[in-house]
Amino acid sequence: MKFQFWSVGKVHESYVKEGVEIFTKRIGHYYPANWQIIATPKNAATLNSDDLKKKEGEAILNLLQKDDFLVLLEERGKNISSEQLAAHIQQQANNSCKKMIFLIGGAYGVSDAVMQRANFKWSLSQLVFPHQLVRLILAEQVYRACTINKNEKYHHS
Repeated sequence: MKFQFWSVGKVHESYVKEGVEIFTKRIGHYYPANWQIIATPKNAATLNSDDLKKKEGEAILNLLQKDDFLVLLEERGKNISSEQLAAHIQQQANNSCKKMIFLIGGAYGVSDAVMQRANFKWSLSQLVFPHQLVRLILAEQVYRACTINKNEKYHHS
């Protein structure tokens, strides 16, 4: 299985870049992993939020393949523990999932089409975080889940 982390917006800010790279490299010990930053449309400032979500959604859906397992980070998604995330990842590996994509949508969320395409909707927290920090938290939590599945010492329960 491969992990891909997709985020709509700008490239990693310097204050978060190092941490994202560290955890992504650590994840690579378990599964191949990489980031793809999906740029906002060039005319984003002239679009209303619904049109912007629709354009971003089209770009996302064009990148997805039929068999990709899409985990959408969504504020109204399911709130799960690190152990539950680990079990979810292990279940997809057991199901011979080829590619698991974790998607952080744009500033206004994602289109209805992307919402419907998502295989799992996950909420990191009821708190609102800047997208840049979500990238770091996501990478760390996926790494933590990998260590839980291998019964390694990183996670203390």
